[in-house]
Amino acid sequence: MKKSLLTLAVISSLSLNVIAEDYKAGDIVVRGGATMVSPDSGKSGVYVEALGGDTPLSISVDDNSQLGLNFVYCYDNNWAVEVLAATPFTHDVTIHDPQSISGGLFGADVDGATLAEVTHLPPTISALYYFDSASDIKPYVGVGINYTIFFDEDFKNTPKSLGFSELELDSPFGISVQIGADYQLDDKWHVNASARYIDIGTEANFKIGDVKGSASIDVDPMVYSIMLGYKF
Repeated sequence: MKKSLLTLAVISSLSLNVIAEDYKAGDIVVRGGATMVSPDSGKSGVYVEALGGDTPLSISVDDNSQLGLNFVYCYDNNWAVEVLAATPFTHDVTIHDPQSISGGLFGADVDGATLAEVTHLPPTISALYYFDSASDIKPYVGVGINYTIFFDEDFKNTPKSLGFSELELDSPFGISVQIGADYQLDDKWHVNASARYIDIGTEANFKIGDVKGSASIDVDPMVYSIMLGYKF
């Protein structure tokens, strides 16, 4: 009986060691799951050339969730490189007009209206550092570079009727920092959770009639992901 219990204890210990094993050089991890981009809740001022510059108008950008994809290559048990990809994110841009009570800057109440819709892809390459861990939880931190590609920028019908047109957003580079952890389900499968901040600032250019307008938008989103991962 004692030998049986000892054997069971040894087998259990070996199993735990396999599950808790750190990544090693050459390991490739592929993940997929839900990713939410939550832009900074602050509002960005609108500049209109013909109105002398700054206006009382401001704009904000809403959240959006999509399928996130993640690829990791391990250089050793601590260091890895990660590529973040996703299906395109689409955000509504809301306009805010504090003068709406008195008829608004354009003679119409547009406060709180959806001004436009923009779509983007946020490919990000990061260097990750995994902390040594003897448990099934593998925490890490990362820093990287993001390039946000904006496309399909388009004003909604109501703003178009007020003369808004030719919306275009610059595609910027930015720094990304993140924290995350893998929870090992077995020696191949794990659940990943991460939160990252991306420094995204873009210039939105447009026209109101024949007048040029612009807005410097600090998107600066938090990006949250829950993914299922597999190690090759």
